[in-house]
Amino acid sequence: MLARIRSAAILGIDAYPVDVEVDICNGLPSFSTVGLPQGAVKEGRERVSAALANAGFSFPLRRITVNLAPADIRKDGSAFDLPIALGILVASGQLPADRLQDQVIIGEVGLEGDLRPVRGALSMALAARSALYRGVLLPYANLSEASVVEGLDVCGARTLLEACAHLSGNPSIAPTCVDIAALMSARGSDETDFGDVRSQAAAKRALEVAAAGGHNILLIGAPGAGKTMLARRLPTILPSMSLEEALETTKIHSVAGTLPAGQSLLTQ
Repeated sequence: MLARIRSAAILGIDAYPVDVEVDICNGLPSFSTVGLPQGAVKEGRERVSAALANAGFSFPLRRITVNLAPADIRKDGSAFDLPIALGILVASGQLPADRLQDQVIIGEVGLEGDLRPVRGALSMALAARSALYRGVLLPYANLSEASVVEGLDVCGARTLLEACAHLSGNPSIAPTCVDIAALMSARGSDETDFGDVRSQAAAKRALEVAAAGGHNILLIGAPGAGKTMLARRLPTILPSMSLEEALETTKIHSVAGTLPAGQSLLTQ
């Protein structure tokens, strides 16, 4: 039986839709992944098989083939663990496929069936909205960043069992919504301020021109000349970010894995 799960992959700081196709047929027991998978994707078969067994599901001892389409783009990361696990359950008849048609599924699966965060969840949620999917199911730890995408039902699960229960409708996880206006208006207090700088007239003038005109700036000088001190105070004279700029900045931190835990949107 064939199952198709919608997912997404990172390319740079953006994401693109990926169809995870799982086919289970008669033959010697095997588990192969095609579609240019890289190291972390290939290792996912070991995590998925252990997670399904430890979560109480029956792992089919048949020939399992997983295809990641489009197959001509290399794919990396652990975000395909959850869609592969759900695809095996659907293809083996252990999970209904009704609520998976318009959902993007991402997430890393632990050996005990717990769901762990992945990088680039915000970019994947934006790609899901661009592809006109209705919702996203992802690990609970990624819920805060992905929920800033408006027009998308974003649900977070802590375990594989919780994700399966949601997709079976018993019980369903309510989508999470955040107040974008409140996030944009809550500009954090700065511990530093540009007005604290004494002397450094030439450097301050250069920073003011760069901030006013949106130019790049390069600070060169001996250690202790004040380069880092000035650079840390430059954001305090910049205007507040727009929503598009905040999303772009948050995407970079999300893909790099430097987004603070629980942080929805970087507004500075």
